[in-house]
Amino acid sequence: MPTDISPPFALKSITFDANGLVPVIAQEAATGRVLMLAYANRQALEQTLKTKRGTYFSRSRNALWVKGEESGHTQTVLSVTLDCDGDAVLYTVQQVGDACHKPNQHSCFHNSLEGELPATSSFGAIVGEVYATIVDRIENPRENSYVSKLHAQGLDRILKKIGEEAGEVIIAAKNRDHAELTLEASDLFFHTLWVMAEVGVSLEDVQAELEKRHQPKKT
Repeated sequence: MPTDISPPFALKSITFDANGLVPVIAQEAATGRVLMLAYANRQALEQTLKTKRGTYFSRSRNALWVKGEESGHTQTVLSVTLDCDGDAVLYTVQQVGDACHKPNQHSCFHNSLEGELPATSSFGAIVGEVYATIVDRIENPRENSYVSKLHAQGLDRILKKIGEEAGEVIIAAKNRDHAELTLEASDLFFHTLWVMAEVGVSLEDVQAELEKRHQPKKT
């Protein structure tokens, strides 16, 4: 994944509106899902490039704001891209927790227009949401949360669960039981995401490794 987010374009290339603002779309790197739309002025963009934290301009408060500074649902900005007309900016981000301020909504774009096709989630988007929820339950424990309870029991307990789930996947596959294998593979996948979150391995880390393996080998 990118480590230098400085864009190849100059800030003077951006077409700011009459109020000195430009719309900014935040897109999740791991899933490709659009998370939110906000605005930035020149100072917000400069701060984003410097700190790699999603920084915007609040029109209601007339001030800069950093995503997650109050909620803890932070954005690490991996790249900044300018559109072809120079009047919109894209932040590609690693999102911790939910981007939307509405309860239990990972993305602000979760409402479909009446009479239009319902919103659907890609596999990558679902994985991203599950991972983000796991991270949130670890960092902000909830009394009735399965993730929070198992987290409190320590890493060894979670690793034991992975061993159990892996064994059940083997049995289901050996029996060629499609329905059972689907369930057990989902359980194993969930607990693998969990241990990744516990150890600090992000979806972007795995994506980068898979991208290296996907590159055509030189002959």
